[in-house]
Amino acid sequence: MLLEAHGLVKRYGGVAVVDGVGFELAAGETLALIGPSGCGKTTTLKMLNRLIEPDDGRVMLGGAEAHDLPAHEWRRRMGFVIQSAGLFPHRTIAQNIAVTPRLLGWDGARIAKKADALLEMVGMEPGEFADRLPAELSGGQRQRVGLARALAGEPDIVLMDEPFAALDPLTKDSLIEDIVALRAKLGFAIVMVTHDFSEALRLADRIAVMDAGRIVQMGPAAELIASPASDAVRDLLAAPRRTARAVSRAFAGALE
Repeated sequence: MLLEAHGLVKRYGGVAVVDGVGFELAAGETLALIGPSGCGKTTTLKMLNRLIEPDDGRVMLGGAEAHDLPAHEWRRRMGFVIQSAGLFPHRTIAQNIAVTPRLLGWDGARIAKKADALLEMVGMEPGEFADRLPAELSGGQRQRVGLARALAGEPDIVLMDEPFAALDPLTKDSLIEDIVALRAKLGFAIVMVTHDFSEALRLADRIAVMDAGRIVQMGPAAELIASPASDAVRDLLAAPRRTARAVSRAFAGALE
């Protein structure tokens, strides 16, 4: 297994916001953590790369245990994409992408070549965008640069925290297609946090439903839809089912 999380626990004020979460992730696989606000999914994601230190449990990546390395070295082994892209506003797009390669000690020529290649992969012409500042980009373009930056150090795994939440539907749809294509080309694994079942359905090989700090069901989307294991899973599926029925009725009416 590429990634292993065992018995992760995080407490605040004596309350366990993550309570014994564990899972394994194979190379090239995508796992979506999904659930209502406050269920512990983002805290779980951040414990994987030690942005938040667990009170108990352990994380392993490629056979190495998280606490066998300094936290900053551990984080460089993973890409990380957040909702707002998190770009440095005073640095150019190329400089933003170069952050991890520079920390890894790459030479300038290799960094420049990687930045250009990644911009092309996310649909942005290097000659047009490399020297721009983040403020000169749209929200969707900034998120694409955030993805390129996460991939710049050639990680085996990328963590994504609500990466599409601030995007309009058309931009989100295009970016999801790009991520699917990039994963197929580069072979990285993904752990993503989302509250949107449709995003998980399109991107994830498996979905882990969280409730009150625990994983209450994990498996392929078809398994969750066919056999929800709890009221929490049924409630999660209720909204997309209502949306699907409404869309079907609208299309049927339009075609009459």
